[in-house]
Amino acid sequence: MNVFNQIWKNYDRFLITCVLLLAIIGTVMLYSASSIWAYNQYDKGSYFLQKQVLRLAIGLLVMYGFMRFDYRKLKDWANYIMIGAIILLVFTKLAYLLQGNSSPARWIHLGVLTLQTSDIARLAIIIYLTAYVVKKRQQLHDFYFGFLPAIVILAIVLGLIIIQPDFSTAAIIGLIGFTILFLGGAKLPHITITITSAITILVPVMLMEPYRRARILSFFNPSADTGGASYQATQSLISLGNGGLFGLGLGNSMEKNLFLPTPHTDFIFSIIGEETGFVGAIIVLTLFLFVFQRGIKIAKDASDPFGILLALGIAFSFILYAFVNTGVVTALLPTTGLPMPLISYGGSGLVLNLASIGILLNISQKNRPSKRAQRWFA
Repeated sequence: MNVFNQIWKNYDRFLITCVLLLAIIGTVMLYSASSIWAYNQYDKGSYFLQKQVLRLAIGLLVMYGFMRFDYRKLKDWANYIMIGAIILLVFTKLAYLLQGNSSPARWIHLGVLTLQTSDIARLAIIIYLTAYVVKKRQQLHDFYFGFLPAIVILAIVLGLIIIQPDFSTAAIIGLIGFTILFLGGAKLPHITITITSAITILVPVMLMEPYRRARILSFFNPSADTGGASYQATQSLISLGNGGLFGLGLGNSMEKNLFLPTPHTDFIFSIIGEETGFVGAIIVLTLFLFVFQRGIKIAKDASDPFGILLALGIAFSFILYAFVNTGVVTALLPTTGLPMPLISYGGSGLVLNLASIGILLNISQKNRPSKRAQRWFA
């Protein structure tokens, strides 16, 4: 009991409350969305729920560990963390190639937990670029000696993720990386030129894969292929439409009855909208906004430049994943494989998101406002 009292007293209690509410909502909705699929595939309706609860328990322990771990030590370990993430990305691809496996090389299976190496790379990029920007603050405006080395590391990570292949995750991590560099003081012309050059190269690469090309084309003309590339988006909109204002009631979704493919993963927000309605969907999105707001508040009050940028990077990553997923589910964005943090079924994503929240909470505990930290962004 003393542990809980200490946590409630010393850390951002509003952030903890929002994160726990999202985790609880995610667990309940995952069971509702996955029970039929689990029964059909594994003859056990609670199959996905049991795995998710175990992963959630692991994630909460990891979160608590990072809450107690001094985040400032991450600055000294940033290079090793980045090297480790790159090695994992390379190892994952090589392992699949050596096995002759033609499926996407994104996961390392560790018993009860499946690690998606791009999730590790995302957190590693946030930590590495934050530490790099703080260390190279005076040189960052110089393209060759400040900006370019960071871009080279970012490009290596994105390239390794793209060849998994996981283009959408690479694009999001790239956006997070450029945001950290911009907030850290990199020149806007340097960022603009780099992004323009990257788009020139990456758009043809994206369109080379037939399934990605089909997704893009179906996004602009969804009625042309409602049974193919746009099937998920079409069923998702039907699901949201069924929910109306207050929803059909918990467990009463019709689309999860084998109409919407794997509704417990990337399209779980559709089931939330169908069963809890517009009101329930807005509550979930509001909780994400509150988490983002607390992240900004923690960054504002942080006692050092590393804490400021790290909090901003984590908060931006969290809200970006949530709203890109929402955009996909509502057909405002092309279909991607990006999950909704703390809500969608997943192993490493859930654990890594809770680890990130743990770092954010640790920053909130260490907050000691100083003029030096505030002047850094002035």
